[in-house]
Amino acid sequence: MQTIARWILVSVGVCICGVTLAQTDRTAELRARAEAGDVEAQYDLAFLYDNGYGVAQDYTEAGVWYRKAAEQGHATAQWNLGVMYANGLGVAADMDTSIAWYRKAAEQGHVTAQYDLGILYSSGKGIEQDDVQALLLINQAADSAAKLAVYKGDRDSFNAAKATAAKYAGARDNLIARMTIAQLTQAAEQGIMHAQAELGVLYGLGQRVDQDATQALQWHRQAAEQGSPQSLYFMGLHYYTGQGVAQDAAEAAKWYRQAAEQGHADAQWNLGLMYRTGQGVAQDAAEAAKWYRQAADQGHAQAQINLGFMYATGQGVEQNDTQAANWYRRAANQDDAQAQYNLALRYARGQGTPLDYGQAYMWISLAETNASGEHKNGVLKVREYIVELMEPEQIEEGEELFRKRQRSSSGT
Repeated sequence: MQTIARWILVSVGVCICGVTLAQTDRTAELRARAEAGDVEAQYDLAFLYDNGYGVAQDYTEAGVWYRKAAEQGHATAQWNLGVMYANGLGVAADMDTSIAWYRKAAEQGHVTAQYDLGILYSSGKGIEQDDVQALLLINQAADSAAKLAVYKGDRDSFNAAKATAAKYAGARDNLIARMTIAQLTQAAEQGIMHAQAELGVLYGLGQRVDQDATQALQWHRQAAEQGSPQSLYFMGLHYYTGQGVAQDAAEAAKWYRQAAEQGHADAQWNLGLMYRTGQGVAQDAAEAAKWYRQAADQGHAQAQINLGFMYATGQGVEQNDTQAANWYRRAANQDDAQAQYNLALRYARGQGTPLDYGQAYMWISLAETNASGEHKNGVLKVREYIVELMEPEQIEEGEELFRKRQRSSSGT
């Protein structure tokens, strides 16, 4: 029994089937099956002609077989036929026909067809421009792409799927950013979570609309109920501050937790603060440190400072000056003045770091650059304290370290 070897790459809903033919009669067998109406054989034969695998590349012949498979409802064949009409490959270029085939594939849930049709609606190419319809389609594609970006033992396929998911999500975000309030409202009323979340932010900040905490809360609640980490976080913030709703720390903690469990760094930090102070939850230093760590691992500077403090004081974790300095350093490298101030004192005292006045001088000078308000006065006092400990050559060394750091930060 002759065998047709197949490699199927599934990436964001597109099935690309390559058939390697060792002998001519295998092509004949595939053609016979295709002519008998086998839809998969029709698609495979079209793919061979489309790409020149085992046969001479022939877009016209590819179009013939894609059409036969497409007319039997093969979604990927419908999408490929749409591509051929869009680009004039083997057929006369015809955007109306291209869009019709994209639409048939998209209605079957073909992810790339949904995205491509959404982009056409967004640009108005070959179709009346409609950002709301574009968002509906691109959102479907982005959600499906995110679900398909799962590691299944093939790193290259996984990375390709992640890149596609990121591309689709980026297109969705760019589209939302340019939409009018009326368009966003129309999309939000059709259940688009990201439009609901965006309206919540805009009403909350008073950007492009009059500030309205009640409207902000309404839209965030709808998005949160669909699982939006951003809106879950804002629900917590509304309850914590009492904006648009009665202040309720326990309710705030509930919403923060849901966002934090989805990896929202600000929610993790705020939940850590609530456990640290016992607001809305039982006071628990270890639980505070846990949530600080999760936010800190994502680069959240304030969480890094808080975790550094926990290590410095032994609250919720075993006291460890080296760990304290390490976390302060990570925040200090993000130009956080408080972290730079703390790290400067560590170097000046040799706590968790070598005693190094040059490093102390550099970090306190950076803190002075980045500090503002009353905090700057405290920085200046510590700078005076450090300078009093130093010899002239050490001050010169510190100045050079400071200048070098500034040059590095400015890219000069």
